[in-house]
Amino acid sequence: DDDDDIPQLSSHTLAALQEFYLEQQQREGMKTSQGFNQYSIGSIEEDWQLSQFWYSDETASCLAKEAVVAAGEGGRIACVSAPSVYQKLKELDGKDFSVCILEYDRRFSVYGEEFIFYDYNQPLNLPENLLPHSFDIVIADPPYLSEECLQKTAETIKYLTKGKILLCTGAVMEEQAAKHLGVKMCKFIPKHLRNLANEFRCYVNYASGLD
Repeated sequence: DDDDDIPQLSSHTLAALQEFYLEQQQREGMKTSQGFNQYSIGSIEEDWQLSQFWYSDETASCLAKEAVVAAGEGGRIACVSAPSVYQKLKELDGKDFSVCILEYDRRFSVYGEEFIFYDYNQPLNLPENLLPHSFDIVIADPPYLSEECLQKTAETIKYLTKGKILLCTGAVMEEQAAKHLGVKMCKFIPKHLRNLANEFRCYVNYASGLD
């Protein structure tokens, strides 16, 4: 019988596979059901291979509201490698500010014209219509805890901002953050959906509501 040559999945593996597909279907069902918000945190799942770790809902809300206040009425906000803050800003549905997202992960292109592909290795490889010093505040979360990554991201931040900077990175980067961006650590401690091994902090170069 030729069927003997066909590898069979064990009942345990098959059950695990069915459970995985069921969970996937449920997730997709939630996304397509009425009331799903495409901007909610987690609507695009973290990709750890890209060093992605989403903020908790409370942290994203706090940072988004801080950015709106700092940008002022009619302000422009740029989120550099900080998609969960971008999503929360869109959820706020503010009419008195605009926002764009600079991100390496092309899944975020679903957000249309506000998405700008960004690779920190080419910090000034930006669209021509992204004018220098055209954002009231830049929120950035460099993907890696290295001085090289911070230094290159800092080039982008300094190109984009009119002055105000809100940086989120590890506590170990305090000295380099001050050196490359002139920012100081805030009292506010950002939290993530999953606990990170490294202590995370926020840094600003203006009088913020995060202290």
